[in-house]
Amino acid sequence: MEKKYFAPSELIINEDGTVFHLHIKPENLADKVILVGDPGRVETVARFFDSRECDICSREFHTITGSYHGKRITVVSTGIGCDNIDIVLNELDALANIDFQTRYEKDKLRTLELVRIGTCGGLQPYTPLGTFVCSEKSIGFDGLLNFYAGRNEVCDLPFEESFKQHMNWNPQLCAPYVIDSNKELLERICGNDMVKGVTIACGGFFGPQGRELRIPLADPQQNEKIVSFEYNGYKITNFEMESSALQGLARLMGHKAMTVCMVVANRLAKEANSGYKNTIGTLIEKVLDRI
Repeated sequence: MEKKYFAPSELIINEDGTVFHLHIKPENLADKVILVGDPGRVETVARFFDSRECDICSREFHTITGSYHGKRITVVSTGIGCDNIDIVLNELDALANIDFQTRYEKDKLRTLELVRIGTCGGLQPYTPLGTFVCSEKSIGFDGLLNFYAGRNEVCDLPFEESFKQHMNWNPQLCAPYVIDSNKELLERICGNDMVKGVTIACGGFFGPQGRELRIPLADPQQNEKIVSFEYNGYKITNFEMESSALQGLARLMGHKAMTVCMVVANRLAKEANSGYKNTIGTLIEKVLDRI
């Protein structure tokens, strides 16, 4: 089969040989990748490294590659939202699997291990502040995966239908999609001291997550319906904003991906911990040890 050529308009490579948004070169990318939302959290992760190879900043994307206990690891900030995950995942995959000299797909493809470390809002009594939740499944409210071929082949379609019926899903909204994390990576990172759950990845922090400030919500009962939903023993445990796109794109590209978040707000108890940055280091160290 003829290999695909990627035109300059489709894969933009900067004059210095770096990929367009991330501004890193193929040799800067390790096979093990930690993704964080906040650019400032990249340094928090990299403080644990024994050594560093590169430290590159471009827009909200901050990348450090280094070594941790003999493991080569890249940590990248994505910024907030699934739209940014689309940029980061496509550019990471291009760095791994496209020859930047010839613009053709490589003969031998690399499989990346991608772990997102984030924060989230808990939705169940057993997800109080400080809980580490691993996203066994993610429900995408963002609609991103619907733009890619093969979406139905990697998604849990019966789960989707059950969820839409339970929610009386508004057809004006993006069609939700349900995507599993990589099972082996999930088990390795989660261990026996984290909660496995179902995460909803939203296209916003306020209305899409049922927060009402000055604008009324289209569905004031949205969160009540989400909390009461159950399918084959699965309940929805938390809200965040990136896991669905990460796990979905990784599945389509042939990479391993999962998300683990610390609960910094419990929506049922109406509690929040705005000082979570002082305590997330425990989660970071666990992931570094297990990735």
